[in-house]
Parts: sequence; C-alpha cells; structure tokens
Amino acid sequence: RECFEQLNAYNMKLNPTKCRFAVTSGEFLGYLVTQRGIEANPKQIQALVKMPSPETKRQIQQLTGRIAALNRFISRSTDKCLLFYNTLRGNKKF
Repeated sequence: RECFEQLNAYNMKLNPTKCRFAVTSGEFLGYLVTQRGIEANPKQIQALVKMPSPETKRQIQQLTGRIAALNRFISRSTDKCLLFYNTLRGNKKF
C-alpha cells in the first residue's frame, strides 16, 4: 500500500501489462529476485559453464565479462581471474 501511495504522491503511473504482484520469484535486470534476496540467474551460470575454453583475447574478454556479471556471487572472483586480466593487459601474444 505504501508503494502505491508513494507512486501517487509523485504522480507516477504503472503499466499493468508489465507489473506482477504476489509472485515468489522473478527475473529483474538479469538477476533472480526471490524471497531470500538477490540470487545468481541460472541462465547466466549455464552460459558461463557451457563456454568453450578461450583461445583468443576476445574470448577472454567475453569470459571475464560474464564472470564480472556474477562477481557478487563468486568469492574472490578478481583474484581467481587475475591470470585472465594479466593476459589482456599489454600487447602480449595469446
């Protein structure tokens, strides 16, 4: 109720076709929002797992980008990906 009062106070309107209420979980901005909080999206995890081993710098960039999207769910992800970042730095041949 407070939410609707705030929306009304600022003269904001909702699009009913885009709104869902009383759901247990849903996808929002690429994350899975549940009653427990924000969780990693299983689609993103599967995309990361199914990626082939990188063979070019571009593929390393794609891999680190996908890992960066999930870094809040992976402890010490930057430490674990340091080798990738060092490979991307400079003009080293891959």
